[in-house]
Amino acid sequence: MKCGFVTIIGRPNVGKSTLLNQILGQKIVIATDKAQTTRKRIKGILTNEHGQIIFIDTPGIHRPLNKLGEFLVDEAKIAIPDADVILFLVDGSEPAGKGDKWIVQNLLKTKIPVIIVMNKVDKIKKTEKIEQNLLSYKTLFNENLPVVRISAKTGRNIDTLLKNIYKKLPDGEIMYPEDVVTEETMRDVAQEIIREKILLNTSDEIPHAVAVKIENYFEQEEIDKIYATIYCETKSQKGILIGKGGSLLKKIGTESRQDLEKITEKKVFLGLEVKVEKDWRKKDNILNDFGYKQDKK
Repeated sequence: MKCGFVTIIGRPNVGKSTLLNQILGQKIVIATDKAQTTRKRIKGILTNEHGQIIFIDTPGIHRPLNKLGEFLVDEAKIAIPDADVILFLVDGSEPAGKGDKWIVQNLLKTKIPVIIVMNKVDKIKKTEKIEQNLLSYKTLFNENLPVVRISAKTGRNIDTLLKNIYKKLPDGEIMYPEDVVTEETMRDVAQEIIREKILLNTSDEIPHAVAVKIENYFEQEEIDKIYATIYCETKSQKGILIGKGGSLLKKIGTESRQDLEKITEKKVFLGLEVKVEKDWRKKDNILNDFGYKQDKK
């Protein structure tokens, strides 16, 4: 049996969360086309006849503009040293950029095995273009690394990727029961689902300026009752989030509740309110209160 930790590293929007959901065959992390969708390290656990892979999904690595941005980059950095394998996920539909080069030079100069995973190659029809893009990523490294071309969206070549991972994992007994796919609690899941619906229904500065805090979660046999607060930074943002006559907040609530009912397989009552917390992304105490506290263990 094989068992080990696999950290997924890459720039924002390359498809890390989509890949993890595809591998596990179910949604455990939110995925949108907005940068900074993933804000914390999240474990996804795959168990099959070959063994167990504990995937660590990480926030997209970018130049931080505030303390929240610093937290996101640190979340990715912390996940590297304990990994048995690193997946360097890249957008194969375009050549390597400055962000990719920075990641390789600052985070991937390591003895830990690295696999270059080229996502979104299905977006390119010309084989020569794919080869050019591939070369731009391979030349970032001083050694010839294995490359797997995939589509996280469709699941293309995921089996090939898993075979490559298992080859590099150490032998060992599984660490988690076979039916466990994540360590996330339902409070965590609810918080992220609500934030996902905000990301999907808003634009401009709103997605980055929003945090969600679960105030209470009452789990009952027939219905779960969840009370959450959506925090933003300005009164104008609050107005946008609520919408005319409360329309947008109602839409966010309805879409969140529907997703949560699918996950819990029972009725869900979801109570939402919006509050202003000015410049929360720059304040350590507020970041800690919202759950963005660095756990470096």
